[in-house]
Amino acid sequence: MKSDLAARLTRLEDIEAIRALVARYALGADRNNDPEILGPLFSADAEWQCEGFGHYRGRAEIAAELARIGREGIRWSLHYMVSPLVEPDPDGRHARCHWYLWELARMADGGSNWIGGWYESRLRKGRKGWRFTDVRLHLKLMSPHADGWTTLPPAA
Repeated sequence: MKSDLAARLTRLEDIEAIRALVARYALGADRNNDPEILGPLFSADAEWQCEGFGHYRGRAEIAAELARIGREGIRWSLHYMVSPLVEPDPDGRHARCHWYLWELARMADGGSNWIGGWYESRLRKGRKGWRFTDVRLHLKLMSPHADGWTTLPPAA
């Protein structure tokens, strides 16, 4: 009974840790794909891909290329990571996570877009916790927002 309870608790802690990883991914993305935030979320042998944005391999390349996209493609964004479905494998060391993306973005050309789709990911638990090993973003919507985004003035 006690080992069953411990296993269930560990599974719940793992699910929550993976949800936090998804939240940190959104935080890094909303800070112009900050490589200092995004890089540590990936395993050394990870892959990241999205049609139209690229296919990158390895933590360093993923962090560098996502940062490049933040400098050259999408200058400002607000990511909503919606309904993360976390599915730990029975081995306790691997998991899958699926979540939806709803994003407001200002592009390098000055235009503003609505962006939508979903992520499919695989993860592995190591000495430093959970890391993404494979992230695939499936974009299904990239629609201009004709009125653009208006930012608020700084608080007085």
